Formats: sequence, C-alpha cells, structure tokens
Amino acid sequence: MKTYQLTGIGNAVVDVISQADDSFLELMGIEKGIMQLIEQERGELLYAAMEGRVQTPGGSVANTIAGAGALGLSAAFIGRVHDDALGRFYAEAMHEDGVDFVNPPVPGGELPTSRSMIFVSPDGERSMNTYLGISSELSSADVSAEVAGNSQIMFLEGYLFDKEKGKAAFLQAARDCHKGGGKAGIAISDPFCVERHRVDFLLLIENELDFVIGNEAEIKSLFETNDLEDALAKTADICPLVVCTRSGDGVTVLNEGQRFDIPVEKIVPVDATGAGDQFAAGFLFGMATGRDYETCAKMGNVCAREVISHIGPRPKADMIDLLKQGGLL
Repeated sequence: MKTYQLTGIGNAVVDVISQADDSFLELMGIEKGIMQLIEQERGELLYAAMEGRVQTPGGSVANTIAGAGALGLSAAFIGRVHDDALGRFYAEAMHEDGVDFVNPPVPGGELPTSRSMIFVSPDGERSMNTYLGISSELSSADVSAEVAGNSQIMFLEGYLFDKEKGKAAFLQAARDCHKGGGKAGIAISDPFCVERHRVDFLLLIENELDFVIGNEAEIKSLFETNDLEDALAKTADICPLVVCTRSGDGVTVLNEGQRFDIPVEKIVPVDATGAGDQFAAGFLFGMATGRDYETCAKMGNVCAREVISHIGPRPKADMIDLLKQGGLL
C-alpha cells in the first residue's frame, strides 16, 4: 500500500469563478464575503448570470492538498463526485495536480457533482454560493482504512460536519490515521460552520486531533468571544498545536507553551479565494518535511501571498522556487 505524507478529506467542489461588483451582488441577493449554501435551482440561476467564468477543481481542503502536491508531497484526497462531466473533470484535474483522488466517480442516480459559484469583487473579496450536491453524502464507506492508516498527516474539512455521516467519516479517518502513527488536524472552515456545530467541534479538537488551523474569526467563534487572546489560550488548552491566521496582521502559532508570531508582507489581493487553503498547504508541507513551526508558518505565508496575486484558489507559480527565493528551502 502506498504511503502518503498528506491526505485530506473534504468536499469535492468544482469552483466556478467570475468577477462582479457590489451592485451586482446586491441585485442578485448575494451576501458579500461569506460562503452561503444554496439549492440546485439557485445554483443554476447564479451560474447563468456569471460572465467570464473560470472553472477549477475546488473545495477548501482539496485546494490545500493540491497545493501540497504542487510542492512535491505525496498526497491523496478523499472526496465524493458523481460520474458526470463535472465529476470526471474534477477527478482528472486532481490527478493532474499530482494528487491521488482515491474515490472513483460514483455512477447511478445520485446527486450531481458539487459546485460553488464564486463572485470576486474589485477589492479581492470573494462571495461564495455553494451547492453541495453529492460531496455532502460522503460517509465512512468512502474512507479507505489503508489510505488513512498509511498517511503521515490527515487534514479534515470542517464543512463536512453538516451531516452526521460526514462526522462519522471524519472520526474514522482521524482514528485510522492515529493507528498508523500519523497526526490528524482540522481546517475550521468558517465561523458559521462553528456556530452550527460548536459542541461537536470542541469535542473533536480536544479528544481526536493533534492540530487545528483557522483564521481569527473562526478561532474566536469556537469559544463565543471577541477576545482573540482568550480564544487562543482556550484552544491551546485542548489542542497541542493551534495555528491562527490574521490576514495582514500575521500568523500566531501556539505549541505546548511556546508562541510564535510571524508577520506577513502586506499586498493588495487580486482574489482572496484560497488564501487560507494555500497557507495550510505551505504549513503542512513544512510539517511533513520536518521543519520547525515558525518556518512552517513562513512557508504558509509565501503560499498564501502567491495565490491572492491572481484569480483562482490554487497556485500558478513554481512554489518550490518561491520558497527557495524566500530562503526557506
């Protein structure tokens, strides 16, 4: 059985990206800057209204795994797509990114492949409208014990918590990874996701996981506080490694009593889509290759800076070369 340095489990979503100004968002009833779940009919309406569409394989953790694959890690992704045109596109695109898409597209009459309509504003903010489709049906049956058990790091996507079968798949993947001697962690994904599943999130982080990665809003949401320092301290009390991204204010890493605050080079984003996902790719690349956590965070910052410099959630530059230019390799 193949051994993976990094395996992700999450929603397999085709991202459809278009540029739109605030007046268009208001006209279409789109709330700016957040991810909204929508039904199939709403998805078809928004898709038809998009101009200059760019189609890419997406999903938060899938973007992270693809970014890590681009950095040269042996990587796999556990996800669910339908055996339709978008599903086949998704599976092929992941393989092209150097990632083993371990679940073949599902034939038959199930829901269609998931897709997210992403509208990028002139200020780089993205407004995501996601039809979950078949990806939200992922269950324990989709988790290969061999894949999870032969993974050095398992990375879980918080969005899957919206269904009980997704939670069960999470637990199985994390426990199989631990049995094989690996580490498991989570991308919190969204403060609204935390609002829906706070108790379950906290139990998972405290009892099943080795690390957590989230932004400032997500970390604060875990403990229903506006005090970031309080939220960081409480999260660190229940998890050995806490990584908090704070946009232009840098990154804070807490690891068993040690704290690192790593600044970032501020730039004006072209498209903020995928910034957190690619930060995680760089950070996890550092972890998988034995770097200290401060260096891991610096690697994450380089990856995030690259992806916000262009449209789309995945890197376009040679990331190994950029890390070398930054003195990190």
